[in-house]
Amino acid sequence: MAFTERLAALFTTVGFAEPSGAIDAVLSYTIGMSTTEAAWLTTVARSGESEAEFIARLMPAAQQAAAGHAHLAGTYAGSAAAPTDPVALRDDKFAYGLDVVLDGLSLRLTR
Repeated sequence: MAFTERLAALFTTVGFAEPSGAIDAVLSYTIGMSTTEAAWLTTVARSGESEAEFIARLMPAAQQAAAGHAHLAGTYAGSAAAPTDPVALRDDKFAYGLDVVLDGLSLRLTR
């Protein structure tokens, strides 16, 4: 309750007359991303490989599956050429999505 109370105070301070919808949106995004990441990391751990090794092993199949899809093929082709830190990639994806949620919420602020 203390955490939710702090969120309610924060969202009220920035201009939400009724902050529960904004709180629900942020928490739903955060819980959804956390659950997805936990499932991914569990799958990686069960493989017995490092995350980088697991991704490298799956990448050829992902590239082949994406080959017939114009919007995806380039993304998967480029990912093999420029390997990135999986932790940093997950952090960037989380931050991007949270920014999108917060940008959307900002459009609903009480003016």
